[in-house]
Amino acid sequence: MKKLLVIFITFLLFSMLVSCSKQKDKTVELPGMLEVKLSVKPETGKVNQPITFEAKVTQGNKEVNDADEVIFEIWRAKDEKHEKIKIKNAKNGIYRLEKSFPQEGTYYFISHVTARDMHNMPKKEFVVGTPSEPEDPKAKDSMDNMNMDDQK
Repeated sequence: MKKLLVIFITFLLFSMLVSCSKQKDKTVELPGMLEVKLSVKPETGKVNQPITFEAKVTQGNKEVNDADEVIFEIWRAKDEKHEKIKIKNAKNGIYRLEKSFPQEGTYYFISHVTARDMHNMPKKEFVVGTPSEPEDPKAKDSMDNMNMDDQK
């Protein structure tokens, strides 16, 4: 009788375990990749005239207005000095900066966007006045030597 009771209890526990494992699996939906689309308006600007820089940040179909950090890095081609500007506010997923330049030439713009445990840093070229000699496309990007003390 005692053996029968142990077998019955074992069978009952085993049945409970099997039934729990057969419950509907909850699929975890992975978030989409962090997408950043840059725009520079106008792409060919004029000296001392404002140029608008925008980074449209999305994840899947949703706009990201709560990025952990957005930094715009801007520099003239072949210049060692890179200006880094922290952007704090977004509207409709768009992080925006307006800036003018006192010198003609070819410039570059990288947005360093960190949001929802992801990082994206696209790069865009633009011109102020007459283009200067562009950088070597094989050269290292500025992230290697990024000094965040330059932030404004």
